[in-house]
Amino acid sequence: MSREVHIIDHPLVQHKLTLMRRQDTSTKSFRELVHELSALLAYELTRDMPMQTIEIETPLETMSSRVIDGKKIVLASILRAGNGFLDGMLQIIPGARVGHIGLYRDPATLQAVEYYFKMPSGMEERDVIVLDPMLATGNSAVAAVDRLKQTNPRSIRFVCLVTCPQGLKTFHDAHPDVPVYTPAVDRGLNEHGYIVPGLGDAGDRIFGTK
Repeated sequence: MSREVHIIDHPLVQHKLTLMRRQDTSTKSFRELVHELSALLAYELTRDMPMQTIEIETPLETMSSRVIDGKKIVLASILRAGNGFLDGMLQIIPGARVGHIGLYRDPATLQAVEYYFKMPSGMEERDVIVLDPMLATGNSAVAAVDRLKQTNPRSIRFVCLVTCPQGLKTFHDAHPDVPVYTPAVDRGLNEHGYIVPGLGDAGDRIFGTK
């Protein structure tokens, strides 16, 4: 069984992530950086997407050329922080459909509780990219992918800004077949279940609700 973790170490990705980690980065700058970073991550995520050949007319002649089927890609955002990823991804994959998974973390148990789930139809022929800035305890990610698998998509991949060994273990113990794409695997979790050194609460920093 696969337990793939793809570390995205492109210099631009690492540079922007460093700026996002800084405590003094403003809400406006943080939001812009998430947008830019998600667009860069989209390039890596789609590197091995299946392609098809179509006939087109250039100004000079007819030719066969390759395209990815963007309409078959679903961006599944784990609310609310995942929505910070959406715009940048959609800039690169404008044909993608968008689904939403509403989960909140019970502060007492740190377990994920679902309150909303909406995906496009015909998931059996779609490739899903799950978006969540942080893969921390892994509980929300596991719950989201549990729910997604009930729709029988063609494939699932998970993308986050930062994760840690505990989160990856929890996630891959439950879903060893789902690859994780991330620029950073941080040291671990603190007593509140936050990634350290991390970048704080990504949702609060994107939406200015600190």
